[in-house]
This record gives sequence, C-alpha cells and structure tokens, in this order.
Amino acid sequence: MTVIERTDGTAPSGAMPLTSHLAELRNRLIWSFLAIGIGGVVGFAWGPQIIEQLKLALPPDVTLQQIELGDGFSIRIQVALVVGVILAMPVLLWHVWRFVAPGLTAAERRATLPWIPVAFAFFALGVGIAYVILPFAANFLLSFVPEGVDRAINVRSYFDFMSTLFLAFGLLMEYPIVLVGLSRVGIITSDRLRRSRRIVILAMVVFAAVVTPGGDLVSPTVLWAALYVLYEGTILFIRRTGR
Repeated sequence: MTVIERTDGTAPSGAMPLTSHLAELRNRLIWSFLAIGIGGVVGFAWGPQIIEQLKLALPPDVTLQQIELGDGFSIRIQVALVVGVILAMPVLLWHVWRFVAPGLTAAERRATLPWIPVAFAFFALGVGIAYVILPFAANFLLSFVPEGVDRAINVRSYFDFMSTLFLAFGLLMEYPIVLVGLSRVGIITSDRLRRSRRIVILAMVVFAAVVTPGGDLVSPTVLWAALYVLYEGTILFIRRTGR
C-alpha cells in the first residue's frame, strides 16, 4: 500500500493510500465540472444579454459578422463556459483546498483556509480589469483599419479574444498568493521584496505593455496599477506575519 508522505519523512494525519488519493481527485474533479456546468447553464440562459453587453466595448460603427454556420451556437457555448468558470471559481478553489488539506497540519489548514475567498476576490479583480481594458484595446486595434475598409469583425474571433482576456487576467491576479506561499517556506521575505521594488516596477511596466492586447496607454496603465497595488499589499501582509 502506497502512502503519500510529508517531506520530513512523517506521514500527515490524513495519510491515505495512493488509490484513495486518485479516487478523491476524481470526485473533486466531478464536483468541479458539475459546478462549471451549473454556472454554464446560467451563462447560456443569460447569453444574449451578456453578448449585447460585451458588444458595447466596440465602437458604434463596427459590426460583428457571422462567417461560419455554427458560429452563433459556438459563441453561446463559449460565453456559457467562461461564465461557468467565473461563477464556479469559489467551488473550484474550495475543492482544490479540500484535496490538499489532508496533507497539511492543523496549523497549516487554519492558515490556508482564509485564502480561498481572497483567491476568488483576486480572480474577480482580474476579470474586472479585463472588462475595463477591453474597449480601449478594441478601439486601439481598430484604429489601424485602412480608410475605405469596412470595420467588420468576425464575431467568433472577437469572443475568442474576449474569453482569453478575461480568464488570463483573472489567473494573473493570483500572483500575490504565490508570493505569500513562497514567504511561508522561506524562499522570499518582505525585506527582499522591498529591496527588489525598483526592478519589479520596471518588470511590471514592461509586462503590462506586452500582455495588454492593444497599444493604448490606458490598458497597460490600469494593469500596472493593479499589479503594483497588489505587490505593495503583499509586502505589508508578509511583513505583518513576521517574515
């Protein structure tokens, strides 16, 4: 019988056979997909309203065109999945925590549990920033359409762009949790983060300019400001924990 052991050689209190871990993982995945499915039903039901709202990010003279026969249905499914992931994120985070919790000590579980709502808040912040950035990025990219050319967009490419933007920014905003985790295992400290502030600010400026899907000034500025505020907040939090 194979047992998952801690790195110090002692088995955690919740030690179980490897087959039980796999069964546990399967059950967590089933509940997670079920949560995404339920959220997706909500997203599909509200699909037309959500699509109309997202179309407002485009200039009034830009039209969306359906090229392929099944694009309309594909977009409804795509919107439903994105909404499903966003709505199911608290459940997904909860099941991730429940899966790793047996391998943690009681103190580690108490320290980790509060980060579930924080992780969801950061994910929601990322999605909100993406929503703010979307019209600026779209307007900038459309500004390069040559004169005399109809400003029409393939509706599927627009929603592919939107879906990637929302989910990527949502995941990107989780980086403070990674920094806190690294501080807990002694890899980084608040002093080290403070000493690295200038380099990190420069890296954030470059990163925000590269990853934002447009060349306007608003998009990278909004992203940089959010990243920097979270960075400073992370330093304060790590320092308050004595690290």
